[in-house]
Amino acid sequence: MTIQNLNQAAAMARDLNLPNKAFINGRFMSSSSGRTLATTNPATGEILADIAACNAEDVEYAVTKARAAFEDGSWSQRAPAERKQVLLKLAELLERESEQLAVMESLDSGKPVGECLSVDVPETIHILKWHAEAIDKLYDQTAPTAREAMALIVREPIGVVGCVLPWNFPLLMLAWKIGPALAAGCSVIVKPAEQTSLTSLRVAELAFEAGIPAGVLNIVTGTGKDVGEPIGLHPDIDMVSFTGSTVTGRRFLRYAADSNLKKVVLECGGKNPAVVFADVEDIDAVAEQVLNGSFWNMGENCSATSRLLVQEDVKAPLLASIARQIAGWTLGNPLDPENRLGSMISPEHFAKVSEYLEIAKAEGLPVLHGGKTERDIYVQPTIFDNVTPQSALFQEEIFGPVLCVTTFKTEAEAIELANDTEYGLAASVYTDNLNKAVRVARAIRAGTVTVNGFGEGDATTPFGGYRHSGFGGRDKSIYAHDQYTELKTIWFNIATQ
Repeated sequence: MTIQNLNQAAAMARDLNLPNKAFINGRFMSSSSGRTLATTNPATGEILADIAACNAEDVEYAVTKARAAFEDGSWSQRAPAERKQVLLKLAELLERESEQLAVMESLDSGKPVGECLSVDVPETIHILKWHAEAIDKLYDQTAPTAREAMALIVREPIGVVGCVLPWNFPLLMLAWKIGPALAAGCSVIVKPAEQTSLTSLRVAELAFEAGIPAGVLNIVTGTGKDVGEPIGLHPDIDMVSFTGSTVTGRRFLRYAADSNLKKVVLECGGKNPAVVFADVEDIDAVAEQVLNGSFWNMGENCSATSRLLVQEDVKAPLLASIARQIAGWTLGNPLDPENRLGSMISPEHFAKVSEYLEIAKAEGLPVLHGGKTERDIYVQPTIFDNVTPQSALFQEEIFGPVLCVTTFKTEAEAIELANDTEYGLAASVYTDNLNKAVRVARAIRAGTVTVNGFGEGDATTPFGGYRHSGFGGRDKSIYAHDQYTELKTIWFNIATQ
């Protein structure tokens, strides 16, 4: 079946068998307390399933099983080529269920099903394949020693890893973390966001079917307080990889300091600029990229280009092109493949984003498009003009479909505005002048700078940020493997006679 319309997606949604228990040590199980929490379809408010609400006792059980699996070597000491084949088998199983996973993701998160089908699910599969193929192609090293010695520099799996996921890309962030972690030979405990646990649970079940041993991949569902904090504080977890808000990221650094000094890698928020210079010729192409960067995934994206910094001579034609193209960003039922914008993730987040619309109104900012909400869960794609650096809309991460327009005159002013933020995750530069593109890309303090397009690179490029946007490492690329391994030096003294 190929999903082409709302009726087909709705029919598949009705037939889904939704998982509702934690997955620990190779099997589904209820929380130790018997408590559950409801996961809902944010677009309708309908309860999809009552998910196991785990707690510190369940985390303890998962860590015990993960540690036992790591120490017995069934995965950590398996030949790299054999681990590769298991992960490739998992990718094959995900391909088999790609449409079901896309519908499940859309139901659980409010994401447009068309996006899940075209981006989230295939990219999840690709990421897992990429890291699987890297397993047996990573070479260790020898050091340049004197003849009387030989030194091996080798990588070893770090041990038991906690992966704490955000709700905006449940499948894709799962793949970004478990791909290199499992490739390295680690045992993994995943805490999905409590709003979006369904696809992680299904992936873990398929991973076990593919041949990943019991205890190696565990999904512990529940809240940040009941599951995330115990993961952060647990003395037998060797490393935590977290994606989410900067506020919560700071907590994981404190948890590490208060427990076993576990390694912590953080990928946090962003307030990312799209800098458009007057020398660009293809205005329509720039407008298309700016809209995609601003409204993809409803703006619920840490790398969203939520600040449009535009040189004054090109502002009028660029905004005119944006006004023509924005009609293509249709808002509505996430299960309808025709829609490009779905709902906010929850009533609470809807209220947060709505507050910024009220701030803009209070500041008297001109509304170029949208500015309204629908059905208490949808936010129209919105563009505000004349946003100053002093505005909360310029400085704070909105995490919704809101684009703020600010004008500049000179290259120096553009760089100053781009860097006028506590974050440093991503940026885009639009210019037909190569020298200018290089100068500005180098000057912007961000982990990823794209030129003449919005994006995050691909599986081969590291992703993470400067300043409040990141700490300790990078997701994606070969560099992601570094954070799930430890370097060891093995030194040999050699008799010369």
